[in-house]
Amino acid sequence: MELVFDDVKAKELLKQAIVELLQEQRDLFYEVLLEAIEEVGLANAIREGKETGFVDEKEILALLDETNGDQV
Repeated sequence: MELVFDDVKAKELLKQAIVELLQEQRDLFYEVLLEAIEEVGLANAIREGKETGFVDEKEILALLDETNGDQV
């Protein structure tokens, strides 16, 4: 018996896996997605900081407080 696996079938299986993940593991998927977004934001902040210089610590803490309030 030979298994044939083409691009169309692979794409369909990937779609099904993503749909199942969203349906069955919604909380886990949300956490992974949120973590990825936070990492991108951190990377962008680091890149911007390298280009613009230092920012006052009070400004940073105020922004973090605002962000944490949004997640609740």
